[in-house]
Amino acid sequence: METNKILSADILDIVFDGRNKDYGAYQLRKSYNKRLSIALISTASVCILLFAGYILANSFNKKDDAKEMVVQDVQLEEIKQEEKREEPPPPPPPKPPEPPKVEMAKFTPPKIVKDEEVKEDEKPPEVEKLEETKIGTVNQEGVKDEGIVAPPVEDAGKGVVEAPKKVEEDWDKTFTKVEIESEYPGGAAAWQRYLNKTLRYPQEAIDNEVQGTVVIQFIVDKEGMVSEVEAISGPEELRAEAIRVIKKSGKWEPAVQNGRKVKSYKKQPIVFRLETEG
Repeated sequence: METNKILSADILDIVFDGRNKDYGAYQLRKSYNKRLSIALISTASVCILLFAGYILANSFNKKDDAKEMVVQDVQLEEIKQEEKREEPPPPPPPKPPEPPKVEMAKFTPPKIVKDEEVKEDEKPPEVEKLEETKIGTVNQEGVKDEGIVAPPVEDAGKGVVEAPKKVEEDWDKTFTKVEIESEYPGGAAAWQRYLNKTLRYPQEAIDNEVQGTVVIQFIVDKEGMVSEVEAISGPEELRAEAIRVIKKSGKWEPAVQNGRKVKSYKKQPIVFRLETEG
């Protein structure tokens, strides 16, 4: 481009000087401002149309709503609440009818006296009247005796206390608590001699240095025979030997309850102890 034309030339012509201006980039840049103006005007026109339509639509809706909307004043009726009535309490149950009084005739042991000394109210009743009348210590009017048990006549302050009924003890049951417990014949000394003679320390317990007390529970019947032998505590290695010793112990002295020999439970401890050297 010539020097005198540079100052008056467009910047786009300077950039594309000596190039193919028919190329699309030149045309796009050349018409850029025009296209931008058209786009802005078109966008503004669309916005104006939308805004105007929105305003017109609201104005029509307000007119329609004003015609259709009708407000009425409604007065609500007051609802009367029914007062709760307290129900009267149920009547008390009727009293049971009192048993009818049985006709009674006073009868006292006869006394040998003269006829003129016997008062009229002390004469014994006739035999015919006693068939339908209860015999008592006072004369009482009432219904005829038809098997009705008459209530007891008050004894004028004399208290009659009935002796308590004796409860029979079930002597065949197995007692857990007794007055005198069963024991080995001969007492503690004889029991210790029996253990020293019969007890065998298990070899497994000796090897493992196991010692302690085994409690054996069993039943001693009225004849002193032992049954239901079981170990309830103690080392497991020693229980079998303790059970064997009890089963082999023979007859025991039975327990005593109220002066009678009874069948009872017995708990017997057996002590296993290893001797220490030195």
